[in-house]
This record gives sequence, structure tokens and C-alpha cells, in this order.
Amino acid sequence: MKHSDIETLVKGFIADSATGDVDARVQQVVVRLTSDLFKAIEDLDLSPSEVWKGIEYFAEAGATQELGLLAAGLGLERFLDIRMDEADAEAGLTGATPRTIEGPLYVAGAPASEGFARLDDGTEADAGDVLFMQGTVFDAAGKPLPGAQVEVWHANLLGNYSFFDKTQPAFNLRRTIIADRDGRYRFRSIVPVGYGCPPQGTTQRLLDKLGRHGRRPAHIHFFVSAPGHRKLTTQINIDGDEYLWDDFAFASREGLVPPVERVSSPEQIRQQGVGKPFVSIDFDFRLNADSAAAPAVEVERIRAAA
Repeated sequence: MKHSDIETLVKGFIADSATGDVDARVQQVVVRLTSDLFKAIEDLDLSPSEVWKGIEYFAEAGATQELGLLAAGLGLERFLDIRMDEADAEAGLTGATPRTIEGPLYVAGAPASEGFARLDDGTEADAGDVLFMQGTVFDAAGKPLPGAQVEVWHANLLGNYSFFDKTQPAFNLRRTIIADRDGRYRFRSIVPVGYGCPPQGTTQRLLDKLGRHGRRPAHIHFFVSAPGHRKLTTQINIDGDEYLWDDFAFASREGLVPPVERVSSPEQIRQQGVGKPFVSIDFDFRLNADSAAAPAVEVERIRAAA
């Protein structure tokens, strides 16, 4: 079937058959995506069995809460970031910390504190490296932003996230830090580890067929916001990780791999009160001012809340 005939067919199925009120934007999107799907079925000569297996696959991915993981693994979430970067550039917005994907594991409502927070519950402090991370939130011109909000979350030493992993206390490794009067934030935690997709899950099964791994490097997620500025969604990677530049979710970016300092000075250990060598990471955030010339950065999506 010719592509033009497919377009006529889909228009008849979806648009011309409408008898009630129409959401024009929804209709536009559905007609386009359905046309593209029908064209792919025709061009690739997909059998009915292949089509239905695809439908079953997406049904399973949805039922097992892996569609967010799949969106990252197929590069969809990274592609959306690329489009946002292009929109910022066209609007003349420069100087901000690079954005990168949110991922599917944010939980709203983490406890807030000013200036400093401890993220971990202490149960893994002996098994892993203690981490102190600190920095300043600036605007694009380099002026500190007192009161900026830094939301932070990361995995534990098993690669699991609280809320989704019911063995962890509520909000373990999740906090909201309000920058102090100098725009500074600081937290204590543990150095997270990298992790992979569930081995038998829908995402990894597809990646296996594509000859790809499903591993992520160790990383820490952030939402950073301040009144009058564009919210930043980003994450930093832990330098030295095997998958640092081979992230299955395509989230690694230049400018988001800060130096990792391993501190063994007895005096500094004593000052921090940790009793053993620790890891220190310095990282500053820069936010662009709000701009009517660029699309909104707040993404409307269903997120977990505890």
C-alpha cells in the first residue's frame, strides 16, 4: 500500500469518523502516530503475530512499571533533552549546568533542611565510602542564589532506590536542601553504585535482542530550582565507573563528571567525624533565568509521592 493511501485510510478511521467534540491537538498526534505505525507495518512487512506480540510487550512493560525505563533505554528521554537544549540555544539561553534525564525513580515530598542534610540512614556507612558533596547554586551570571532548592536522590549500595525498594526506610537517600544565604548546599551520604535493568524485565529482554547491555554508571540525581529561574533536571556521574561513558540511558554528558577527591587526612577525618577516609565532591549548579522565549522546563508526568 502506498503511503498516501495509508494516510487517507487513517484519516478516515480517526478524523473523518468523529461525530463529537474533538481535541484538535490529540487528533493531530494520534493521526500522525497511527499513520507512521501503519507505514512501518507496511514497509517492514510485519505479520499479524509480530504486531500482536508488540502490543503484548507494551502491555507487560506497562503492567510491570518499566515504560519509564524503556523510554530511557531507547533514547527517548535523551532525545527530549536534546530538543530542550536546542530550544534554549535558539532563545539565547546559555551558561546553565547541562541538563540530563530525570529517570523514573524520583519521589516527591523528601524532607527539607537548610544548608546541609544527611541522606543515608547510616546502615551502609561501614560497607561503602562516606560521601560529602557540596557547592553553590549560581545564576547564569555567577551570582549566588540564596534559598535555591536542591532536591537530591540516589541508589544504595545494592543499586536500589527507597520507596521502590521496600526494605529501605522512607526517603532514605532522598532529601531537599534549601541553599543558605550564600547559595551553598552540602550533604553527607554514601557513594552510590551503578546498577542495571531487572535481568528478566521487559527492558532488558529487548536490549538483549538489540545486543545491548542495560547498565548505568553510579550517579546522583538533582532537581535544582529558584524563583525567577528555569528549573534544572540533571545528575552527576561518579568518575571512574566502568560505564561512565557507556550508559544504557545515554545520560552521561560533559560537564557532569566532577573530580572525586579521596580524603585520608587524619585532621579532615576528625573534622568530619566519620572515623575513616571519605570521598568529597565539589559541584556548583548554574541556573538560567526564566524566559518567555523558551518552552517550559517543568515536565508534566506521573511521579511517585510518599
